[in-house]
This record gives sequence, C-alpha cells and structure tokens, in this order.
Amino acid sequence: MSGLTHIDASGAAAMVDVSDKDVTSRTAVAEGAVVMLPETLALIRAGDAKKGDVLGVARVAGIMAAKKTHELIPLCHPLTVSKVAVDLVLDEALPGVRVTAVVKVSGQTGVEMEALTAVSVACLTVYDMVKAADRGMRIEAVRLLRKDGGKSGSWRAEEAPAPST
Repeated sequence: MSGLTHIDASGAAAMVDVSDKDVTSRTAVAEGAVVMLPETLALIRAGDAKKGDVLGVARVAGIMAAKKTHELIPLCHPLTVSKVAVDLVLDEALPGVRVTAVVKVSGQTGVEMEALTAVSVACLTVYDMVKAADRGMRIEAVRLLRKDGGKSGSWRAEEAPAPST
C-alpha cells in the first residue's frame, strides 16, 4: 500500500501533510450525467418542475458542495477555492442533463475531490428536483476529466464511452 497517500506506516487512515508542498495554481474539471425519460427532460426544458428552476438550483448546490467537500470527505483538506463553475446542459441524445464542474485554487493540494463533489451533488439535486416525475433516473459517468498544477503536473482522462441509454 506504499502508493496510497492517505495510509500511514501502520496502515491507518491519515490526512496527508501538505505543509512542505509549494503553493501553486491548481485546476480540476469533472463531469457526470443524469439520464432520464424524454418526458422528464421536456419538463425541465419547459421550466415546469414543481420544485422550481432545476438547473439553477442544481448549479448552486454544486458550487456549495465544492466549497464544503472537506466536511463530506473525511481526509480532504479545507480549501479556500478561488473559482467554482458548474455547467448543466440539456442533452436530448441521453436524454438527460450533462454536468461539468471546474474548480480552481492557489494552494498546496489539488481540487479533484471538489470538482467531483460539485458534479455529484449537482446530479443528485437534478434527481431530487424531478424525482416525482421520474424515479428511474440514473446518475452516470461521474469522473475526473483533467487536473492541472502541483508537483505531478497535468493529467487528462482518456476518452470514455457516453453514458448508457
């Protein structure tokens, strides 16, 4: 388990000590999708969801989640993020909503977990907002697309298949 950074010499879970790391600009981008019935997508597009503005509420929920990631994931460092952008796009081909999050920080550790948390919570919020119309929705393909900055530099995901329909 020597490659795992959150495991100490005795095998116990531990928060990584980042105090000796350089402060650098770091960015992470994540994506995910909520697959739903075409009728549910039409409901969102028309703005007829009983709970209100599905995309607007999900965007705010994703931003809030990125800022609170350290409260949800036990070994994440609290970060003062400098940017969180959550984009939700209606996609007839799924059918459903595609979610992308970009998170930036100048700090000693990366923001991959913040980007993934933003996408996950935005997707969960979409589900919550329209679950009365479609309980069979699926949250799929949540993944890190890229990260930049820090000692390890840049990383890009390989092309992934589209979410199943």
